[in-house]
Formats: sequence, structure tokens, C-alpha cells
Amino acid sequence: MKKNVGNTDRFVRVMFGIILLILFMSGAIENNLVQWIVLGVSMILIITAFATFCPLYALVGKNTCEVKRKK
Repeated sequence: MKKNVGNTDRFVRVMFGIILLILFMSGAIENNLVQWIVLGVSMILIITAFATFCPLYALVGKNTCEVKRKK
């Protein structure tokens, strides 16, 4: 798995993941199915942020990692 998630993208993923996790834990969402979907999306965002790899990015060929320049 080649890294394809950059630092800014990781930060945004973790923040959205935590917000969704708080929504799930607080009971702010009434619908049971929507609660589980929110939990799943939250976990996916957090896991891909820490793994620095997003399968969807790999599928479409996107990469948000900074390019390292050779000297």
C-alpha cells in the first residue's frame, strides 16, 4: 500500500471522523440505520487517516501526499 493521503487530508479526515463519532455517541441521530452508517463512515475516515492510505483514492488515481524533491 503506497501512501496517498497527505497531512492536510489526514487532519481533515480525523476531525470529521471525530465529529461523526461524537454525533453517534451523543445520540443526536434518531434513526438507528443512520447511526450505524455514521459510525461506519467515522471509522473509515479515522482508519484511512492513520494508515495514510485510501482505497478510493487508489481506485481513481488521486494522491494528496506532498511530492518529495530529489536534490
